[in-house]
Amino acid sequence: MSIQHTVVFRLVHEPGSTAEIEFLESGRATLTAIPGVTAFAVNRQVSPKSDFTWQFSMVFADQAAYDGYNAHPAHVGFVETRWQAEVDAFQEYDFVAR
Repeated sequence: MSIQHTVVFRLVHEPGSTAEIEFLESGRATLTAIPGVTAFAVNRQVSPKSDFTWQFSMVFADQAAYDGYNAHPAHVGFVETRWQAEVDAFQEYDFVAR
């Protein structure tokens, strides 16, 4: 059963800034290089009902692929060196099809 992993977030950077763009590009490059990550997308939130501005979304074939992603050194490193310093707030959502 595939798992769609999503995280919605707000960055500390100004919208449209070089730092914002660089974070999003770094996230895409780093996370898509991890085995098991498919259908990766970066989406900008446009609804005024949420104060989160960005979403990373990806799909894993199964729980083992998702677990491998979470433990992968590239993911752990991205979280420790970029995410914790540059993300102001976030929420994670993981979905399986019914």
